[in-house]
Amino acid sequence: MLPVLSIGLLVAACGASNASVSPSPLEPSPAATAAETVVVPTVAPVESTEPSLPSEPSDPPLAQPPAASLAVDGGGPVVGELGSFTWQDGGSDSPWLPGTPIRVGNGERFTLTLADPIGIGSWTASYVSVADLQSATSVGLGEGTGAPVTFDVPPPGAWSVYVSVRFAENLGSAAYFWHVEVD
Repeated sequence: MLPVLSIGLLVAACGASNASVSPSPLEPSPAATAAETVVVPTVAPVESTEPSLPSEPSDPPLAQPPAASLAVDGGGPVVGELGSFTWQDGGSDSPWLPGTPIRVGNGERFTLTLADPIGIGSWTASYVSVADLQSATSVGLGEGTGAPVTFDVPPPGAWSVYVSVRFAENLGSAAYFWHVEVD
């Protein structure tokens, strides 16, 4: 790159001077005839050896845990109410919540799905009576590691179903709630 720059400066200096300076080797002399050929060197583009800058991420990091939905076979998913959670550098604390209403039949089986493709490390599901949220002892519905998250619905009645998810890769944990009416 330096020789090309030097020639360019030499050409510029020669063209700007009125003194008797010999013509640039890149320009034909005034005495050049039509038979003479002037060869102008070409310079190949220089490839950068510097690392390219990373592109912007396509998806910004989530500000809180992803939404979770419960559904039974043949039913539409119902997004749960987010309760206590820890997520990245923050979190929120909440009491046991009644949850988002959903009506299901006795003997059905729930499947939980997350709105974003985040791995599940472990999970637990339990329920309490809606009439006695704060003082009742919860009854377990299931627990496991990874996906899928499936468990039986509680017996007939009105219940608050709680699913606690611990996310893979130490992203945090979250509690989700549904007000489940079982016929």
